[in-house]
Amino acid sequence: MKNNKFDIVEKEINNNDNNNDESNKLDNIVIGIEGLVGAGKTSICKELLNFIPNSVVLHAGDVYRAVVFKLLEIKNKMGKTEEKSSNLNLSNINIKELMKRFKINLRIENKETVVYFGDEKVDINAIQSDEISLAVSKVANIADNKDAYKVVSDIIDNLRKKYNVIFSGRDTMKIYNNLDYHFFIIADLDERVRRKLIQYNNNIDEKTLREHIKKRDNLQKQTGFYDTYDLTIIIDVTDCKDSVESAKKVLKHIKIKETI
Repeated sequence: MKNNKFDIVEKEINNNDNNNDESNKLDNIVIGIEGLVGAGKTSICKELLNFIPNSVVLHAGDVYRAVVFKLLEIKNKMGKTEEKSSNLNLSNINIKELMKRFKINLRIENKETVVYFGDEKVDINAIQSDEISLAVSKVANIADNKDAYKVVSDIIDNLRKKYNVIFSGRDTMKIYNNLDYHFFIIADLDERVRRKLIQYNNNIDEKTLREHIKKRDNLQKQTGFYDTYDLTIIIDVTDCKDSVESAKKVLKHIKIKETI
């Protein structure tokens, strides 16, 4: 068994799968879902669980968010002096090393991956905040992601032995080049602002949120997270009334052995 902080996912699969062979792995599919900031990819992934049999959602972005959350927590505790902040090595961030440092691990709960710091479950609302979201986009521009990408790729290979994998995150094609499907979710800026305001319970003013989304869009483009490929199917959900309708637009393009 690989010696990494995601062994819990691997153990869960091995303990529950009596036919863990290569043929099973190839029978299952991996669906990469990315999108513009606020377009609703996470909600779509959750809805797809209701339509795709024997599926799980890998929320890879939550791992990244958890790392950044811890970095900011440490920075706040240390203070903002240049001398103290330099101890964080912000100019040369290695995401995999920080995963180990913060004892980050993934567990499957209700068919979705959940992030833990050791045995402490991560507060999803805390890592999904506007502050963390903006910080994640900035960190992604300077971080060394290569080793972390390999960790996530290995997790997908393990999950695929038992499940159809709905892979939600950024750079999904570069992380896992054996995707069966790659979707990029888009919506116009006004709609994305509206949805984010609902997510944040209107605890941020609309103008500030709009500027943050624009800034994050620019950072994502610079990092290459908005790149599309020959496999990419672009889904515009601007006019969808809810996440179910958005998910059904994605489902039209997916072929699997069983359907519901």
